[in-house]
Amino acid sequence: CRTGPYDHRCTRFSTDEEAYQAAVAKYDQFKASKEPERLASGSDDFTIFLWHPTEGRHPIKRLTGHQQAVNHIAFSPDGRFFASGVFDKKIKLWNGKSGDFISTLTGHVGAVYQVAWSNDSRYLVSASKDSTAKLWDISSCKRAKETLPRHHDEVYALDWSPNGSSVATGSKDRTIKIWRH
Repeated sequence: CRTGPYDHRCTRFSTDEEAYQAAVAKYDQFKASKEPERLASGSDDFTIFLWHPTEGRHPIKRLTGHQQAVNHIAFSPDGRFFASGVFDKKIKLWNGKSGDFISTLTGHVGAVYQVAWSNDSRYLVSASKDSTAKLWDISSCKRAKETLPRHHDEVYALDWSPNGSSVATGSKDRTIKIWRH
């Protein structure tokens, strides 16, 4: 569980100690659930395998649907979802426990290089060859909530700030941009 103290209710903590205790409580709740560890691996054969690496050496499910090589996979911090970014210009959203397909996010006109989840698992950002990053609201899964333009070349890297208030993008144009959320 990688959420820290953050969740979908946007709880504000008055002290760092209070935030720390909330994070510890969430971690303890996760450990008590006895959920098996999950791993997803992407391939240049356009497939994704879902694994329980602590329980066996064979994948539990083979996921198909992409039309080109899988570049990047990221689980949401709460473990409910994972997203795959692919050369086919699409992002697919999958159930993090079963591996079932949920939705395809379209909007990029170039390969998707990387995806990153907000700490509360409500938003996803994607980096693309089309020189943009896009912000997706997972509750709607229809179209990008925001397009983050202004890079002059491919966007290769991105990540959220620890508190979820901004996103940093890194581009082949040799710039890093910080976007406020």
